[in-house]
This record gives sequence, structure tokens and C-alpha cells, in this order.
Amino acid sequence: MTTLPSGPVSGPAVDDHRVVCHLARLLDQRGMTLVELAARTDITVVNLSVLKNDRARAIRFTTLTALCDALGCAPGELFEVRGATRT
Repeated sequence: MTTLPSGPVSGPAVDDHRVVCHLARLLDQRGMTLVELAARTDITVVNLSVLKNDRARAIRFTTLTALCDALGCAPGELFEVRGATRT
């Protein structure tokens, strides 16, 4: 039987990222609810809620594509990297 080590895991903290999701703003601008978006994308309301409340740690490209198609937006409108510098 394999066991995982106990205690803190080394590496970046869970909240040590700068990616922000603007799903709440986009839904509001379009007058759309999470339930409606879930029906349009076949993504669960729970998973959409995780994104909307900035608790997601990763996203699949298929999910990103479905969201952008349903919301009529580009990935850069849905996500932002805080503190990113443009060159």
C-alpha cells in the first residue's frame, strides 16, 4: 500500500497565482445565469461556480472553448493575469 507523506506539501501556495476569472462580469453583461450557461456549454453549475468565484486552479482547453463560444468572447476577456506586463 502506498501512502502519501503527511505535512505540508512543498511548492507554491494554493493561492499563489495571479490569474483572475471575469466570468461573473461577463454573465452580468450578457444577462445570463450560471444555469443558462451550464445548459449552453454542458458544464456543471458547480464547476462554473468554481470559476465564477475564482476558486479554479486549472481549466481544460475544451472548457475554455465552450465558455468563449457561449459567451461570445475571447480567452483574454474571460481571464486576466494580474501584474502581467505587455511587451
